[in-house]
Amino acid sequence: MTTTDTNISAVSIGRRPSPISLTEAAAAKVAGLLAQEGNAELALRVAVRPGGCSGFSYEMFFDSDAAADDIVREFSGVKVVVDPESAQVLSGSSLDYKDGLQGAGFHISNPNAARTCGCGQSFS
Repeated sequence: MTTTDTNISAVSIGRRPSPISLTEAAAAKVAGLLAQEGNAELALRVAVRPGGCSGFSYEMFFDSDAAADDIVREFSGVKVVVDPESAQVLSGSSLDYKDGLQGAGFHISNPNAARTCGCGQSFS
C-alpha cells in the first residue's frame, strides 16, 4: 500500500456526485460475488483504461485499497470505487446486470460514449 492509499472502509464518502450508479440487479449480483470472496474490506472498482478497438475499455475488479482522491459511493450495501480520471469518462453512467440465455452479464450504459466497437468491449 502506498502512502496515498487507504483502506476502503476508512474512506469518507464525499459530496462529489457519483460517476456511476448501480441498478438493483447489479448491486445484488456484486453483493453475492463479494460474499463469495469472504472479505468485508473489498469494494467494486470500476475504471476506464486506454485500449480496445475503439480507444477505451471498461475494467471492473474487487479492490481493498483506495487512493485519497478516489470517489467512493455505496449502492445497496455495495461500495464502488472510481479513480478521478475514470470518473470524468464515466459521469452519468449506469451499471446493470442481466441474467438470461442471451446477453447475461454486466453492462455499462455510458452517455459519454460516442461509439462502441462491434464486440461491445470498447468505446470512444
